[in-house]
Amino acid sequence: MTKYLINRILRSLCSVVIVVGVVMVMIYSALDRNLIFAQDPQYTKVQSNAKEVYRLQQWERYGYMDYVPYSDYMRQLLRDGEITQEEYATLVKFGNTAEADSPEVAEYVQKFTEEYRSQGYEVNRLDAKMKPRTKKYAVGGEPRLYAYKDIPVVQRLGKYITGLFTLDNIHYVEEEIEDRGLTFTLYDPAYGGEKFSPAIMGNGTYNKYLFYVDDTFPYVHQNLLKLNLGLSFSIRQGIDVFTTMTESQGSYAYSMVTYPSGAVSESADNLHSATYAAGSLENGTPVIKANYVDDYTNVSTYKNGMSRMGYSFVIGIIATFLSYLLAVPLGILMALKKDKFIDKLGTFYIVFVTAVPSLAYIFLFKSLGGKFGLPTTFDMENPTWLMYILPIISLALPSVANLMKWLRRYMIDQMNSDYVKFARSGGLSEGEIFTKHILKNAIIPVVHGIPSSVLGALTGAIITERVYVVPGVGNMLTKAINAYDNGVIVGMVLFYAILTVTSIILGDVLMSLMDPRISFTSKAR
Repeated sequence: MTKYLINRILRSLCSVVIVVGVVMVMIYSALDRNLIFAQDPQYTKVQSNAKEVYRLQQWERYGYMDYVPYSDYMRQLLRDGEITQEEYATLVKFGNTAEADSPEVAEYVQKFTEEYRSQGYEVNRLDAKMKPRTKKYAVGGEPRLYAYKDIPVVQRLGKYITGLFTLDNIHYVEEEIEDRGLTFTLYDPAYGGEKFSPAIMGNGTYNKYLFYVDDTFPYVHQNLLKLNLGLSFSIRQGIDVFTTMTESQGSYAYSMVTYPSGAVSESADNLHSATYAAGSLENGTPVIKANYVDDYTNVSTYKNGMSRMGYSFVIGIIATFLSYLLAVPLGILMALKKDKFIDKLGTFYIVFVTAVPSLAYIFLFKSLGGKFGLPTTFDMENPTWLMYILPIISLALPSVANLMKWLRRYMIDQMNSDYVKFARSGGLSEGEIFTKHILKNAIIPVVHGIPSSVLGALTGAIITERVYVVPGVGNMLTKAINAYDNGVIVGMVLFYAILTVTSIILGDVLMSLMDPRISFTSKAR
């Protein structure tokens, strides 16, 4: 079993990488990259040279290319000490045309051009666009000099996979700070130091709290190891996909907060999320200066709603439970009453759900539910358990039909098997034959799908969540696709792929536990 699991996991990881690579090829090579501007209101406002630069900047943000303006190149030379601040102020200003450059500027423009062309970049210079009969720039007509290069898919995939995990450490902060290191405490200062709550805190790390304990599930939390699925630009701009899926939503949840300075006030700030922001204490607002004692001032807030993954999981797991609760006895009853009224009625339901497009009966349930006074959309400001009913029904009923169909088929196959006839001839009662043989064997393939159903609840239901405006993972993916948010799409494909292969492996293990005849151990003959 162990050898099988190791081999299966390794093959699954290879499959995940291939899937992500294929998606990247489709997104970054097959699709027109200009589609990202279809819903961008800013794109229609910029003009002239500024428009071309804006296009390149957006393509870089969405992961299509690497874009380097001349000013960034000069700024790097300043940081490296190759030029002084006074030289930088002069050399960064190139002329309206190449002929207008001073000899000193022309020298560094040439260095910039040669260095980036040697690395495979295209170097482009846009001359200034002037207003007619004036010496003023036209709107967006300032001169531009930049280098750009498309990122190869293999390089992009390698960088993405190697950067999936980030390990926080005490050398993250480059500035000189005092007492760089880790601190362990049994009384978390976020609770005023009065509540027994173990925590490991860092100084010089990106996160202030690396491990901490609180009263919310799963109670023990960590910020030491971070999963980086990619940045979002349409859902939560500049926020990682995994963080976007797992952070709470809704209105602010206020409580009495004890800040590091000792100040106490009613706030929604989550001190356990504090991250380092260089110079924020010195240059911050009076409120920041009053509440904090160091530069760990960047905090998120508590919300009274669940995360996107939380909403998807609650709806999905209840729908899964209902599916098995209804489908298993109905499937068994259809098999036992083969060709009778109950079997024909169940078959009609299966055919109806299979034949009718899912979008059609989801809207049907939504229409009928609305007439009975059930909420047809999610209301984050005034949540009620009633708003879960229609999405759960829309998810559960198709699953019921699928499970009924397969369980009926497996049951009838087992009932017609030779071993059942031998069992009857051996004197076993119909009840013993049914429970110890027929049901036990017929349920094995159905059991294989349980891990997939449970883990699949984390991925959300794309159509259902879109129709009922559920703030879940599935709805998040549709928004990302509509906005061509490549970071979200790639990150969620990876998330889906990992859950899929994990559910298949768990399904195999569960089948081997249910049926001792199934073994994944190869024995020498």
